[in-house]
Amino acid sequence: MKKSVILTLIIVGVLIIDQIVKIYIKTNVAYGTGFNLLGLPWARIHFMENEGMAFGISFGGLTGKVVLSVFRVFMVGFLIYLLRNLIKSGEKLGLLISFSLIIAGAIGNILDSAFYGLLFDKGLVFNAEVGRWVSYHGVAKLNFEGYAPFMMGTVVDMFYFPIINTQWPDWVPHFGGRPFQFFKPIFNVADSAISIGVILILLFYRKIFKG
Repeated sequence: MKKSVILTLIIVGVLIIDQIVKIYIKTNVAYGTGFNLLGLPWARIHFMENEGMAFGISFGGLTGKVVLSVFRVFMVGFLIYLLRNLIKSGEKLGLLISFSLIIAGAIGNILDSAFYGLLFDKGLVFNAEVGRWVSYHGVAKLNFEGYAPFMMGTVVDMFYFPIINTQWPDWVPHFGGRPFQFFKPIFNVADSAISIGVILILLFYRKIFKG
């Protein structure tokens, strides 16, 4: 099988899984709620929406949202261009798969930003009067009513693994007595694909940066 076919299948496969999980969570779980996986308190589905970057990181209000959306589109275009050149140069399949995972994850989150505001009736929206993003109550419906313009939708996150949930000892300077949680970010399939791709490159294919 040609490398290009394998990489295309990986990208499409990640996108399908990512969107199925997101749409299911958004249309079946009330915003801000969730449930334990396999009865484990440290492995949860917790539905949140993210207007900014991966793993629930925000990026500065409405202006940041626009800048990030444009940046994501250009970055995906650049990565696709880079991947095509890597294929032509005969790079190892593992490196190509790593880039494909990053591309798939980036596209997955772009789809949320681009279309979820048009497809669903509820979502995280920016309130200009208070200058912040405002959440909603209940379960959203996929009814094409829309809650935000094109590229102004928010990204669906759901995986939450607070493996350690304790507090800092009192004797620790500055942090003593404060809550400590690991792993705190809430993420999705697309975020996972990006992270796996980046980690694989850093561990096994760092020489690409020298080139």
